[in-house]
Formats: sequence, structure tokens, C-alpha cells
Amino acid sequence: MDYIKAFIVGGGICVIGQLLMDLTSYRITPAHILVGFVTGGVAVSALGLYQPLVDFAGAGATVPLPGFGHLLAQGAIKGVGENGLLGAFAGGVEGSAVGIAAAIIFGYMAAIVFNPRGE
Repeated sequence: MDYIKAFIVGGGICVIGQLLMDLTSYRITPAHILVGFVTGGVAVSALGLYQPLVDFAGAGATVPLPGFGHLLAQGAIKGVGENGLLGAFAGGVEGSAVGIAAAIIFGYMAAIVFNPRGE
């Protein structure tokens, strides 16, 4: 059942992004979606509304872009609690450091294995 909930929530987030790109008269680009989803994840997390979605869907809510925004917001909130206002800047980076490092390492490994070519 956990897989189904994750699939529905994660897929729903992706469907929203795709519909925004396809159905708007002003063509929203993937870059707009990236910034909007991360910022939206921060805003919804700051209001306390994203954590119940994470509790319900697990990876279906944490893997898509709003999940990254949620992670940044929670790190910033924790950082402010521990280090004051300056902790808001460091907290988000600390909270997401493992994920960012993993993305860099796995991206580098994929580039070595698959030998990408620019065109």
C-alpha cells in the first residue's frame, strides 16, 4: 500500500507540473517548474502543511521537487532554533547536504560510465 500512495502522490505532483507546461498560454518551462515547485515546497512546509503529506506518502512526497523545498525549510527552521537568525542560512544546507552530495557523486559516476557526448 505504501508504494501505491507514493506513486499516486509523486505522480500527482508530476502531473501538475506537466499540465502547467502544456496548458498555459504563456509556455511555462521546466526551469519555471523547478523554481516554483521548490519555492512552493518551502512555503507549504513553513505553513506546516507538507509534513502530513510526507507522513502519508513517504518518498512520493519527499523525492519530487517540493520535497527538496520542504527539506530546506525544515533545515532552516531547525537552524534558527539552534543558532538564531544566521542558522536559517546554514540550516537548509546542512539538512540537504547528504542528498546534494549523493546527487553530485552519482551524477559524476554516471558520466564516467556512460561517456556523455555534447552535440
